[in-house]
Amino acid sequence: MPTSDPGTPVPAQSPTPSWQWPESVWRGHVEAVRAGRALTPARWPGGARAAVALSFDSDHETIPLRDGETSPGRLAQGEYGARVGAVRIRELLRRREVPATFFMPAVSALLHPDEARGYAEDGHEVAVHGWIHERNTLLAAEDERDLIRRALDTLTELTGSRPTGIRTPSWDFSDSTLGTILDLGFAYDSSLMADDEPYEVLADGRATGLVEIPVDWIRDDAPYFTMERYSSVRPHTRPRDVLEMWRDEFDEAYRSGGVFQLTLHPHVIGHRSRLVILRELLDHIGGHRDVWWATHAQLADAARAQLTGAPGEEGR
Repeated sequence: MPTSDPGTPVPAQSPTPSWQWPESVWRGHVEAVRAGRALTPARWPGGARAAVALSFDSDHETIPLRDGETSPGRLAQGEYGARVGAVRIRELLRRREVPATFFMPAVSALLHPDEARGYAEDGHEVAVHGWIHERNTLLAAEDERDLIRRALDTLTELTGSRPTGIRTPSWDFSDSTLGTILDLGFAYDSSLMADDEPYEVLADGRATGLVEIPVDWIRDDAPYFTMERYSSVRPHTRPRDVLEMWRDEFDEAYRSGGVFQLTLHPHVIGHRSRLVILRELLDHIGGHRDVWWATHAQLADAARAQLTGAPGEEGR
């Protein structure tokens, strides 16, 4: 993105308080990465009323490794995702004949190459999720680019297929993320939260052609079930309460003809009492015949088709 434009946002470390920013600065921050044209078709492929896109972030040991934590206990929490959670998830998806997208940090894939290849062999999509689940918003532009490129190359080599999608480890963009994603040829991103439905990403008001498949913490298992022994982070929600929320999210997506997108983690959802609610959720969704189950790449393709249609208003 431009760096010499008068309206370019000031760096986050600027000592100038935000209430003193001129309009060009605060408007520049807002417009740097923005939601553009909504990309929801009148009907999904096959005439389906709604689309369902399941995703799993196979982070495993990279969460502690990112922060330099190497204790066996912390690493074992992540290992559970590969040793137990991913196995159960693959079997559940196989039984339900449901496709999914697995966003996998490259280090996680290198630690568990058979798992990465297994996702692809099962017909699922494998997509980029950083190198070691780094905090990408804190990186210098060249470091972020190098890690994304290395992750892309690693997953391509392991699975035999070049990923077309990315989910940033931080679920956020640095000042250079969007430019890097576009330069490396990604077709879609799934890190931002400006809508319930897919949309085109704008860069400083300009259309990029990049499809955003938005996420949200509501539709993520980690906020409800994460446990950090030496911090205030504790599981605070009963699994069945989470099931009710996710079921309501799907029901409203179905009613409006939109997308139900869900983000899960094998080391989180893979535990017995939590996998039960995922099984029941899939059964609930499966009770609706006119639903299109799609990978994020397939969903992005269907959304991108709207860009070639008649022009419409950007956003909502």
